[in-house]
Parts: sequence; structure tokens; C-alpha cells
Amino acid sequence: MRLLATDLVKVFPGVRALDGVTIDLLPGTVHALLGENGAGKSTLIKVLTGVHRPDGGTLRVLPDPTGAPSVPGPGEGEELSFAGPSQAQAAGIGVVHQERNLVPGFSVAENIALQDVPRRRGLVDRAATRDLAARCLAELEVDLDLDRPVAELSVAQMQLVEIAKALATQSRVLLLDEPTSSLTSDEADHLYAVVRRLRDSGRTVVLVSHKLEEVFAIADTVTVLRDGRSVAQGLPLSGLTRSEVVDLMVGRAHADLELDARTVDRDATPALELRGVSTAGGHRDVSLVVRPGEILGLYGLVGAGRSELARAVLGLDTITAGTVLVDGGEVRIGSVGEALRKHRIGYVSENRKEEGVFLEQTISRNVAVTVWDRLARWGLVRDRSEDGVLDRYAERLGIRLSGPRQLAGQLSGGNQQKVSLAKWLAADCRVLVVDEPTVGIDVRTKAAFHELIAELAERGLAILLISSDLPEMVTLADRIGVMREHRLVGEVDNDHHYATMSGKVIRLVHGEGAEAPAA
Repeated sequence: MRLLATDLVKVFPGVRALDGVTIDLLPGTVHALLGENGAGKSTLIKVLTGVHRPDGGTLRVLPDPTGAPSVPGPGEGEELSFAGPSQAQAAGIGVVHQERNLVPGFSVAENIALQDVPRRRGLVDRAATRDLAARCLAELEVDLDLDRPVAELSVAQMQLVEIAKALATQSRVLLLDEPTSSLTSDEADHLYAVVRRLRDSGRTVVLVSHKLEEVFAIADTVTVLRDGRSVAQGLPLSGLTRSEVVDLMVGRAHADLELDARTVDRDATPALELRGVSTAGGHRDVSLVVRPGEILGLYGLVGAGRSELARAVLGLDTITAGTVLVDGGEVRIGSVGEALRKHRIGYVSENRKEEGVFLEQTISRNVAVTVWDRLARWGLVRDRSEDGVLDRYAERLGIRLSGPRQLAGQLSGGNQQKVSLAKWLAADCRVLVVDEPTVGIDVRTKAAFHELIAELAERGLAILLISSDLPEMVTLADRIGVMREHRLVGEVDNDHHYATMSGKVIRLVHGEGAEAPAA
């Protein structure tokens, strides 16, 4: 099925999200959809999948240029108009969102068949449900226990169930939104193999990703959006370089970020220190220090326990042994609020949609929430006071907004992350825990985040940086600690040369050597 969208327009109050976008999706290809945060990618996906109705343009099915026989679905030349996602699914268009949409308590088979549950005499046909799920998983060459609850699966396995779920609805066009954002490199390689099999079976796969290395690894063609317009449409990736693609995305040449070296006083009292910490989550005997003006990176595979360690320090999990010190004094923190009020420790969560921002509240309220006690007069906080806090950080962080009363949930992912960071900057923290700061963020915004984090360290903040992006870690961290199976297995001083540092870190990740902590 060849799907052609021509001159699509979508307007929201104060924003022209799509301004004449054209995209031609050919069967048997992997088509990358790229653009900065706010470029219109999410809106385009929602139009293609029936969540939004376009205000202009057309969406139609055209004959397969390869001459392949037609498949069940809309007729050739037919103009499509979707009143909702179910109609898009019926037309053969499926989507796997970055935020998984599975029922944790249901089995693998039940989740796969959930969109159109087989029935017999008005009751769920269990045998047919299992047969459908088995066929979809077999097409992906994935072996999963059909009766296993989805809650017991790994992140990568859940992603594959999502894809099988789309296949169960006869999807001929499959949109994958940041499919590897939470996967290890080995899990991502497995997913790439699945994508290639889908392509070779004649399906169209649309890949939305900010990881250019994976785009060049598996995509055939690329469409680039900028400011709601398609500045490149269906270009063969084989004829483009990475820098040329980035230039299309940001509208200018983009050089890899190189940061000035910082000098960290190794004799200074640590701003944050752990001594032999163990937790209810399984950490054992973890010791580390972060000094003022220093960025300590925590690296490791998904499930190594990095985020869980930070959350335990902040009172979100139980510390069962060991000591936490702030500025040399022993503390026991009971909550994120206590960490901020008593110790000036901020926490930029990886989960920005559930923990980073209040999606149904205004941007100004999100940014000012950490300083309400300073803004309150007779127990009330005025909108004008919150707006003043936002004004100080909106331009500095480049938050793209229509106004202070705009809801945070209406922002792109990158701008939501900026709002999440702004609230902790407003609180004037001395220690900042930053967990996966640039997941799902475009290259220019990522560079801006890197510059900002380095600037904060230069100003004297102690930063604990958790990231699964090794180039990001090598760019930013002064020291890199590696975690494996909830233990800190080694630590290395960072010379900021990727070729040498990546080898050292990867060997630690896979247990091929350990280095004594550089503290």
C-alpha cells in the first residue's frame, strides 16, 4: 500500500503545526521522519493515524510503483478521511508510540489481540486469540510465552509486543516513534532486524528517531520537517551525509559540541557522597562522591540500577545500609520535596510526562512550583509572580511557547524537558540529579542542553548525570562511574576522547575489567 499525504495543514490556537507537509510512503521501504522538537512530527503522526483531522491537504492510496499485487485495504486512488484512530487502523495504518500502550495485567496474547478480540458466540475465543498472537510473533521471528503477563516482560519485549499488536490489525503502514529510546544496543539490534523483515515483507515502516546512527543503519529514505514544513521529502539516505541531514533539520551547519575543560577541586568537601549504600531495590555497597563544579556520570545497561539508586537517595526508595552525606554532613532524605527544601538538591526525572511536568497545568505554574513558598503572599501565589519566574528562564532555555498560560502538555517533548529543568534552576539548587536529559530530543536542543549542563557545573553546581547515551557521557562528565547489576563496578577519569573512553567504559559494562574509583 502506497500512502501519499499532500500539502497537509493543521492549525492549533496560535500555532500552525503543519504548513503544507507532503510525505510519500512507498511499500517495502523504511522511511525516516526527522526534525527538531516542535517541527511537526508528532502532529503529522496524529493526522496519519486519525487522532487529528487535517485542516487542509489530502491523504490517499496510490498504486504500488513496483507493480506488486494489491493487499486488503482502501482502494487505489481513494482519498482517506479518518474520524478516529480505529478508522486509520481499519485502513491498514498502525503506530507504536514512544510511551507504551499495553495493559500490564493482560497476557502477551491478550494484548496483541486487544484491538479486535476474536469472539465466539459473544465470548472471547481464547484459542483464536492465542493463534492470532502466535502468527504475529512468528512473522517477527519472536519467541514469547503467550500466557505471560506483559508486566513481567523487559522493555524490549514490550516493544515487540506493541509491533505484533499493530500487525494483528493488518497494518501495511507501521509508524515507530522513538522505538529504541529505552533499549540497550543489543536489544536495538534485534529490533532493527525485525524492522528489516517487515520491510522485506512489503510493509512500509516509518521511523521517527533522534538517533541519526540508527536512521542511517536501517532507513532507506528520509523526510525532514522544519517549522511545520517538509524541507526534504523522500530523499535516498544513501546520498546524504550525517552533517547534511542535520543541516536540513536545523537550517544551518551543525558542528559536534566541544566543551571547554573544567578544573574540579578534588580536595573540596563533596556536595553529595554515598558511603557503602545498599537499598531495598538491590543495590549493594555503593560509594561515590560528587564535588562542587563536577559532573559525575553514571553509565550502564538498562536495568543496571542507576536511576533506582538516585531515587533511593532522594527518598523514593528505601536505603537499608550505608550513609548519605550532603556537604560533609550525614543526612537521611525522605522525599524529593525535603531534598529541595533542606538540602537544595534537584531532580530532573527521566519520566518527564509523569514526574517531570504537570501536563494539565500552565507552563508558568510548572516552572514556579519549586519556589511557591517564596512567591506566596498571605498564602496565595499570583499568576503574575509565576509569569515572572518563567520569563527569567524561557529565553535562556529557548522554551518555544505561545504564552505563559499554555498547558505544558501541549509542548513538544524537548520543550517539556526544558520546563522540567527550568523549575529546578529557579529553585537555585546546589546539587542536581539529571536522569536521561536528552532522550527523544533533537540534535540542536541536545547541544543546547549539553552547553547548559556544562555551564551549571562551571557555576559550581554538583551534577549527577545518568545517561544511556555514551557520546553524551563522554562529552559532559568529568568522571564516569559504571554500574552493573545494581553495583558500581568501576570508575574512570574522562579525557573526553570518545575513541579511548568508549572502550574503557564498554569493557566495564560487560565485566571485562574494573578500575578503581578515581575519587
